Amino acid sequence: MQPSPRGRRGGGRPKGGKPNPIDIHVGSRVRLRRTLLGMSQEKLGEAIGLTFQQVQKYERGANRIGASRLYDLSRVLDVPVSFFFDDVQPSVDDPDARNREGGVQQDRLPGEPDPMAKRETLELVRAYYRIVDPAVRRRIFELTKAVAASPGKHPAEDPAAAGVSERAQPERHEQPRA
Repeated sequence: MQPSPRGRRGGGRPKGGKPNPIDIHVGSRVRLRRTLLGMSQEKLGEAIGLTFQQVQKYERGANRIGASRLYDLSRVLDVPVSFFFDDVQPSVDDPDARNREGGVQQDRLPGEPDPMAKRETLELVRAYYRIVDPAVRRRIFELTKAVAASPGKHPAEDPAAAGVSERAQPERHEQPRA
């Protein structure tokens, strides 16, 4: 086996200079948790001794997060280190990935973005947990599950069938003019 150039042993960025998919996933999980906590990049950076620009690079996967830094992030964000690797998908470039355990199947179509990475999802979760009355919160949870389970095609499969368009706007109710 020949040594890698500049003394590196694998890892790093794949050919083409794109970030490693695992680094992107870990960074997106950092962003998800930080956003769910309502914490700014600047506050997170201060808590672990970094600039907000470095936090941005971690969240994009542009810079790899080392083990000790990942441990620091887990303490500040109050999650186990394993949280950052939850829902890692097997690589499409790895033909053996289907035969290994660890990948979590998602209820979404290929190429569909992760709903947990959307701002709308994060705002919905934050608003849900601001509901003080546990009984009301539970009823909203049950209502949401019931609506989601109603028959019909998945909006990503057929947006027209679900009454959803990419540019759907909330319905406005105007007062009649006198």
